[in-house]
Amino acid sequence: MKKERVLIANRGEIAIRIMMACEDLGCDYIVVYTQEDRHSLHVRRAREKGPEKRIYRISSYKDPNEIFAVADQAGATAIHPGYGFFSENFRFARRATLRTRPITFIGPRWEVIRDLGSKINTKRVAKSLGIPVIPGSDAPIYSEIEAEALAEELFLQQREQGITSPSILVKASAGGGGMGIEEVKHLDTFRRIYRRIQNYAKRQFGDEGVLIEQCLTDYQHIEVQLLCDRHGTVTHFGTRNCTIQSTGRQKRVEVAPGFDPSVCNYSFDAPKVLDDITNYSVKLAKEVGYDSAGTWEWVVTRDGSPYLLEVNTRIQVENEISACISRIRGREDIPVNLIREQIRAAMGEKLGFTQDDIFFEGTSIELRIVAEDVRRGFAPWCGTITKFEFPQEPWARLYSHVPMDKPYDIPTEYDPNLALAIIWGKNTEEARERAASFLLKSTIEGKTAHDEPIITNLAYLYDRLEDVLQF
Repeated sequence: MKKERVLIANRGEIAIRIMMACEDLGCDYIVVYTQEDRHSLHVRRAREKGPEKRIYRISSYKDPNEIFAVADQAGATAIHPGYGFFSENFRFARRATLRTRPITFIGPRWEVIRDLGSKINTKRVAKSLGIPVIPGSDAPIYSEIEAEALAEELFLQQREQGITSPSILVKASAGGGGMGIEEVKHLDTFRRIYRRIQNYAKRQFGDEGVLIEQCLTDYQHIEVQLLCDRHGTVTHFGTRNCTIQSTGRQKRVEVAPGFDPSVCNYSFDAPKVLDDITNYSVKLAKEVGYDSAGTWEWVVTRDGSPYLLEVNTRIQVENEISACISRIRGREDIPVNLIREQIRAAMGEKLGFTQDDIFFEGTSIELRIVAEDVRRGFAPWCGTITKFEFPQEPWARLYSHVPMDKPYDIPTEYDPNLALAIIWGKNTEEARERAASFLLKSTIEGKTAHDEPIITNLAYLYDRLEDVLQF
């Protein structure tokens, strides 16, 4: 790979993981930060790597003009958006590619982001390939009359199927990550909720198109991790189970692989279902010419029926647990790093391996450690962290932007995510036991301006370990 200079257009732990991947590849990098993030470890790490100018203060992570101005001033040759912010913004990726001084966008081609960024279009392409999708609309709906007619039809279909408590979901078609979704349980409340989602979608995404589909209430949330290059190689790195989520549909405990018959007596052939959704995901990736890291999100109902939800055209928070259980033949001594491989693919390199070279070992669990009060609907906690300590174990990896050697004020401008803990075990039971031990040995102390003690989700994560991979 030729010498690259990567602008990391993100913050927190993902910025640090991208920095580590760049260092592994021998790439130079630039980081950006806002005033609120001036004490973040991603800033300190970049400063310690000096001496050349590699740190730029910006007013917002969401201002594309500011990001590109820094890229030009710093001489960046590529931009890594991480997740969130510009990671799935095809206009940003297109601008990077087509500007007078082109910059490599580390992610899929902008056309792919555009086409798969629409839930409607993804659903339409999937249906054309015989890939199962949730019953509902096949095109963005802008008419309230049309929307209500479809809602009535979906309620009727569910009653005919014997579903005693039918419901539907109203979704912003341009949304993602659990944003812009509400459940409708009674047809007489539909119009009010539809209008609210339509207004939200217009404000947040600039597109008031709405997707209406049947609501599945008893299911597991399964993901398939794909990695592709620009030479036609399509590979997958197995499945993940992301069913344990907050009330706001934000994941809290993730596990790879997606099912494990040794810990749960599923009512269906779990290995076959995982194989099916993996094959479906690969099929869709080949159809659209996917050329980066990406996640295919699925739901699997209690009877084993899979339905494709959407495609996330970016690296995800939980990619590390897929990497943690993956091995590449001939490279067993080199840990798999999907961010590193994503960067290589964006630079036009071949992956250098095929699906036949990938095998899996053990179970990995990710714990999202957050300053939040789970008893109050996962309400965020704000204050100062005074002690932040975690056990050092060969089977655990911790990623955090929070300093461990000095007090840290949690920025109120961003979600209070504190750390990701990645745990590996030779099987699910061992991984679960190790995760429990890790949490019990972790210490987070702090206080608010009123001297009230810090509230985190450590106890919640510990309690939910018993639910891992259960259906």
